[in-house]
Amino acid sequence: MNRRKVTVVGAGHVGESVVRALAEKDLADIVLVDIPQTENMPAGKSLDIMETGPIYGYDSQVTGTTSYEATAGSDIVVITAGIPRKPGMSRDDLLNTNAAIVKSVAEQAARHSPGSILIIVSNPLDAMCQVALQASKFPKNRVVGMAGILDSSRMRTFIAQALNVSTENVHAMVLGGHGDTMVPLPRFSTVSGIPITELMTKEQIDAINTRTCNGGAEIVKLLKTGSAYYAPAAAAVEMVTAILLDKKKVLPCAAYLEGEYGISGIFVGVPVKLGSTGVMEILQLKLSEDEKAALLKSAASVKELCGVLK
Repeated sequence: MNRRKVTVVGAGHVGESVVRALAEKDLADIVLVDIPQTENMPAGKSLDIMETGPIYGYDSQVTGTTSYEATAGSDIVVITAGIPRKPGMSRDDLLNTNAAIVKSVAEQAARHSPGSILIIVSNPLDAMCQVALQASKFPKNRVVGMAGILDSSRMRTFIAQALNVSTENVHAMVLGGHGDTMVPLPRFSTVSGIPITELMTKEQIDAINTRTCNGGAEIVKLLKTGSAYYAPAAAAVEMVTAILLDKKKVLPCAAYLEGEYGISGIFVGVPVKLGSTGVMEILQLKLSEDEKAALLKSAASVKELCGVLK
């Protein structure tokens, strides 16, 4: 039986964390690609990860390379490549630099793995999904962005801490763009099926919503150099798993909308059914007027960002 193949592009903290977590699940062979300053760095990281196999009990083959030949025939390509924002760099600078990187990666993925599904992790997330869709020329169901799972996981963590309950009992829903205009939905966030609106005060919920929206910035501030990588990687691995195992799992992801929620022509975080063909369905929640207004505001901010792309 041929094993499935997953390519991870970008051997930084997020990329290597994706490879390590994915290898431990033993679902596929993995190729780690990067064009780094040190030519053999992806090979070194891959070998190190592979040598944990006997201890963790997996047989996934992990290959590190600086060329795309070894990625041929991948089922999924996870794109984490890109540069973090540096001091003195405008959002537009970051946007256009990372757009050039993601465009190049998506073209390579389409050339070597024309049947693959692209999972985008690079920032600014929603705009990078747009770039990947255009560059790959893939159908919209085969390009999907990792954002809502991460944002929801952060919200779930904060709810579990506030109520002193198991994180396994907590579900949360966060829609919209992956940035400070994201839309946490307390009405759809539950503890063992009980809406948090029945378990917490409005002040507690507002504080959790704010902390969720600033989740990435909070970690950047604490780390001083760099940004989060364990939780983003775990979120990407959940998506890979749902696709490889055709789980048809309902997860908040950045999907290309064509009229859903009154939004068209951009990627925005919404609940989707994720399975073997990628985005199998977009689920439309019945939002209140306030929730819908917040989602449209978030979408307008994504559209503005996409408009800056050269």
